[in-house]
Amino acid sequence: MPLPINIYELLNGKTVEWERIEFRDGWNPERTLRTICAFANDFNNWGGGYIFIGIAENNGKPVLPPKGINLNQIDSIHRELNQICRKIIPNYFPIVEPVEFQNKNILILWCPGGSNRPYKAPYSLGKNSQYIYFIRRFSSTVRPTPDEERELLLMANQIPFDDQINHSAKLTDFDLSTIKIFLNEIGSELEGELTTLSIDDIVRRMNIAEGGNENLLPKNVGLLFFAKNVHRYFPYAKIEFVIFKDESGTNYTEKIFEGNIHNQLRNALNYFRNSIVEEKVLKQSGKAESLRYFNYPYEAFEEALCNAVYHRGYDNDSTIEIRIYPDRIDIISFPGPLPPLDKIKMQNYNFDVRKYRNRRIGEFLKELHLTEGRSTGIPTILREMEKNSSPKPIFETDDNRSYFKTTLLVNPLFNIQKLMEGLDNKHFNVLSFCSSPKSRGEILQHINLSKHSKNYERYIVLLIDRLLLERTIPDSPKSPNQKYVTTDFGKELVNSDIKDRNTPKSV
Repeated sequence: MPLPINIYELLNGKTVEWERIEFRDGWNPERTLRTICAFANDFNNWGGGYIFIGIAENNGKPVLPPKGINLNQIDSIHRELNQICRKIIPNYFPIVEPVEFQNKNILILWCPGGSNRPYKAPYSLGKNSQYIYFIRRFSSTVRPTPDEERELLLMANQIPFDDQINHSAKLTDFDLSTIKIFLNEIGSELEGELTTLSIDDIVRRMNIAEGGNENLLPKNVGLLFFAKNVHRYFPYAKIEFVIFKDESGTNYTEKIFEGNIHNQLRNALNYFRNSIVEEKVLKQSGKAESLRYFNYPYEAFEEALCNAVYHRGYDNDSTIEIRIYPDRIDIISFPGPLPPLDKIKMQNYNFDVRKYRNRRIGEFLKELHLTEGRSTGIPTILREMEKNSSPKPIFETDDNRSYFKTTLLVNPLFNIQKLMEGLDNKHFNVLSFCSSPKSRGEILQHINLSKHSKNYERYIVLLIDRLLLERTIPDSPKSPNQKYVTTDFGKELVNSDIKDRNTPKSV
């Protein structure tokens, strides 16, 4: 029976990080047993992993086309897998799927994080082999250090909330049409077989329910994505926009998005793109191509909101709140990050080591291309804000890690008050003078200042940073032929009465 994933995207590393995939060109029961045990322990709450048998690897990446395995081997591997997985304590069995890929037979072992961790397995399949724990460290299966083993033991029966069974729900709470749309969107072959399967088979195959045949119950992640009525079980699983007209907080409007979390996320993103994002276009001197700036770059907001949906706690009574002020956006979710991430690391943009609260939600969002791999969202936010000439984002939590707040500051072009800070008559004299390109020396001489670097920084570079002045040779800032010219927005500002109301006299 097909898996609820897109195998082509999985093999291209688009939906699952390479650390969660192992490739084997042939059947090796001992190594496979250790890796199954490590994925089951899911030490970092990554969501387990996948083992491909019949595909060789090179530096952790698949070697394609696959080597494949003989069709008559598959049954014997199945039987041996059943035997060796019984050696795992407690027993753990991956979901196994034979697949024809690029005209070769391969075997995929899907190993979700287990519900009864920690798991032990024999180091070898010989007699009297020592039983030990295994975990994943980056892309390797290893024996944990004493500290890691203690932490693993403390995780016993600590199943992430999204992967827990919901004892108040029933299988009839699932909306099969939502499941079908999801499988169709991600390109899973399972979608084509839904009409021939029972609801029990579907939810087991998708790992969104668990239990014996007589007591098969939905998992929270299944309800969050596929329930007919999400609000019934998670009344606070929603995204709220609060748009403030001023800093006082008394004049505001609200917009609330509810429903299946991937749909509410998409609807919230569409609302932001269509109702909040503004654009300014500045022509470049001597160039046909114009520069485009946004009050907030959509890609940065998208990553910040997806990060909140991915990492928030769904077992508390707080919503995701997006507060939009005249000069910034605050995206707030509860609770805050898990150790070792803390407020100091966040202030220093150090997100390279972190643990994950929702292992299954992340998987589904990645399948839908609504979020990227681990630790890639923050760099994307930083990159997109810089590309838009926006101030750096601010990431914040408190000592107790009770909340996570991402602040996106508005681009200076859309905040006149901020734009005017530090500008005096000399700056506007420069903008008027540079209606046609002028050299650095000509500019400083015009405002009766020396060529000292401090004067250059204060009266030329500052205006460039504010997008009011631009270099005629932007790719070579230190070119001896470099000149500076006022941008269209700079000219607009010079000719307005805003500067007369807000600009202090030169010192």
